[in-house]
Amino acid sequence: MIFQFLGGLGLFLFAIKYMGDGLQKAAGDRLRDTLDRFTTNPLMGVLVGIIVTCLIQSSSGTTVITVGLVSAGLMTLRQAIGVIMGANIGTTITAFIIGIDVGAYAYPILALGAICLFFFKKNKVQNVGQILFGFGGLFIGLELMSGGMKPLRDWQPFIDLTVQMSDLPILGVIVGTVFTLIVQSSSATVGILQGLYAEGLIPLHGALPVLFGDNIGTTITAILAALGASIAARRAAAVHVLFNVLGTIIFMIFLSLFTNYVEWIAGVLNLDAKMQIAFAHGSFNVVNTLIQLPLVGVWAYIVTKLIPGEDSRIEYKPMYLDRNLIAKSPSVALGQAKMEILRMGEYSVQGLENTLTILKTKDSKLMEKVYQIEEAINNLDRKSTEYLVELSKQPLSGHDSHIHHALFENIRDIERIGDHVENIIELLQFRESNRVRLSDDAKQELEEMFILTLDTVKKSLECLDTLDPELAKEVIAKEDKIDSMERTLRKRHIIRLNEGTCTGDAGVVFADIVSNLERIGDHASNIAESIEDV
Repeated sequence: MIFQFLGGLGLFLFAIKYMGDGLQKAAGDRLRDTLDRFTTNPLMGVLVGIIVTCLIQSSSGTTVITVGLVSAGLMTLRQAIGVIMGANIGTTITAFIIGIDVGAYAYPILALGAICLFFFKKNKVQNVGQILFGFGGLFIGLELMSGGMKPLRDWQPFIDLTVQMSDLPILGVIVGTVFTLIVQSSSATVGILQGLYAEGLIPLHGALPVLFGDNIGTTITAILAALGASIAARRAAAVHVLFNVLGTIIFMIFLSLFTNYVEWIAGVLNLDAKMQIAFAHGSFNVVNTLIQLPLVGVWAYIVTKLIPGEDSRIEYKPMYLDRNLIAKSPSVALGQAKMEILRMGEYSVQGLENTLTILKTKDSKLMEKVYQIEEAINNLDRKSTEYLVELSKQPLSGHDSHIHHALFENIRDIERIGDHVENIIELLQFRESNRVRLSDDAKQELEEMFILTLDTVKKSLECLDTLDPELAKEVIAKEDKIDSMERTLRKRHIIRLNEGTCTGDAGVVFADIVSNLERIGDHASNIAESIEDV
């Protein structure tokens, strides 16, 4: 019985994930874009949460994506709360699918999915095959679990537990929460509950508290995703927990009324046992969302107090690019573009400063922040380029045209600085994972070159801000020093290799970091040279 149940559960979980992955591949990167673009207010956030969760068949998946977007700065806490609420509603679609008796067609659906996977090479057909294969596997897993649970009907300890859950509803909540914490899929535990109820192994008023507990247990995935993430991400995960806990408390208070409602709707619509649980699950999440949607601001305030601290998330979105200004006042729009590019440059400085800190302290936590900074730079690169392309269609004065051309060049150079910073981070990761030891002399030399390069980049951004030709000459002179330092450090490095004070791996890391710093100096010099021509 245990083996059949565990095998069925394993197949169910695999099928849900496999089907969700197929749906995500079919949707492509549009999921993140949808979450970012259409969550302008909590109500829109709820709708987006429902749609995305229906697409990927996992409220946990939607919540993890949302927590990631909050951590990355692509979404605010208030936007995230709406999406999380919508995800809770969207996940009920799985219970309705399970409630429809398509088990008899599970095997041909599985076979059709396998045909798509093994006999077609097109990605679109492969994705459809993955969806169908997962869909069929879902029902076969449910049948295995259901068959494994049938002997529980006559097992006395289980009978005693269901009697206790019926008499003590809070026990049902605990059982549902703990089981979902273990399985990490509310869809699976709701599916099991549907099977138990359909087999007559648990009464409705005993099943509903378990259902509420399932909704609390599913929040563990968001909590795990938020561990080590930004403060904003941890706050979003906390809202997910508090939202479901408060909903459970409300529905436990009115448990008898809710039980009567489910029985009434089952009689009116002539629902079978599995569909009754599906309707109960849907009703719980829809009503809970309607009750708490007006409290989005309150929840944001509460979790900010519960999880204090300054949010150090990286803001990906442009701050200064106002498209309305392009046609109305091209000259002002050009100034806004310059401010955005300077902001992009500040991110490159932050990335370089954090990389220097990692070199000195081996603080691996900062590495994730540097990668986030690089993503922000890439996003601002795309948005600023699009903005300048639109602006180029407007009439500009001779001076503004020169600045416009220079800014185009500057964007590319700043983006390349970010790429070189990322290269250095990868080298430092290689150093850690392979336990490469740099000599004290090598570390001292790298720090000196880092400081000179960092100062050169800062000066180049100041030069861009002020359009000062004298400052541009200073930056170019500093870049000459960086070139000279690179040649000197390479010679010293070869001497250390010959003397055996530096290993081959350490030598590769050292030489590549020096090379990347030299290239960063070149891009800083390019920024200064573009200003000389204005």
